[in-house]
Amino acid sequence: MPWGSLSVGAAMACAGAAVWLLGGRHSGARRARLLLAGGGVVATGPPLWDRARGELARVRGRLRAEWWALAAGLVLAVLGASVLPVAAGAAGVPLLRRIRLARTERRALERRADAVIALCGALAGEVRAGRQPGEALLHAARDSHGLGDAQAAVLAAARFGGDVSGALATAARQPGADGLRGLAACWRVAVDQGAGLAAGLDRLEGALRAERDQRADLRAQLAGARATAVMLAGLPALGLLLGTAMGADPLHVLLHTGAGLGCLLVGAALEGAGLWWALGIVRRAEAA
Repeated sequence: MPWGSLSVGAAMACAGAAVWLLGGRHSGARRARLLLAGGGVVATGPPLWDRARGELARVRGRLRAEWWALAAGLVLAVLGASVLPVAAGAAGVPLLRRIRLARTERRALERRADAVIALCGALAGEVRAGRQPGEALLHAARDSHGLGDAQAAVLAAARFGGDVSGALATAARQPGADGLRGLAACWRVAVDQGAGLAAGLDRLEGALRAERDQRADLRAQLAGARATAVMLAGLPALGLLLGTAMGADPLHVLLHTGAGLGCLLVGAALEGAGLWWALGIVRRAEAA
């Protein structure tokens, strides 16, 4: 059978399977059953296009960003008639997953730090409103996620007169919740020595906000360096596209000749080392 006819047949089979899955395997029998049992009123589902968009959205949600590396490798393997891009794409999946998880963790830390700042402000407002420290903490921490997994212990200590400062210090061990140590110190000083809790919370909130703004300003200043490093890392791909547009067939040279394979390995090693070194400088600057 010719390859053209085989491709058309495969495409038609895939389309039929998609329509069958989206419409339901027994949709006709189910509608007939509903018609006979319900007096002629059949509740139809959403249109086929809406269901197709919903299925596509669910697939997109399950498909993580790192799997696009494997997809790109498959495309390059087809274009270059070699399995090396598939192997490279598969090797890039765990690396991209690690980068995605690190970014997700950093966002979670930032959200927890913001929640701690909001908790300090809300607690100071409750104390100024005339509530007792324990009752004020119960009201302020009820809708706050800054305490994380230790929120139940802190609320129990505040409700039953336990060691609130100790519970806050324990909650401060969570990543991103370092500001709770300052809150525990303010609480200890206010309870033991009768100092003003609201004034200490105001100073603590101001210090945490200043630290957060400093980190955000530093990250904004380093964004240009990070973008430059990523752009330079993408220049080889631009070179491949230009070579293909000029008819030089760079994929064949890189994947099917000895000199091309050597250049590909050396270039990939230098590219990875340079990108790791440049981004390492940015990370160390952020950490400092």
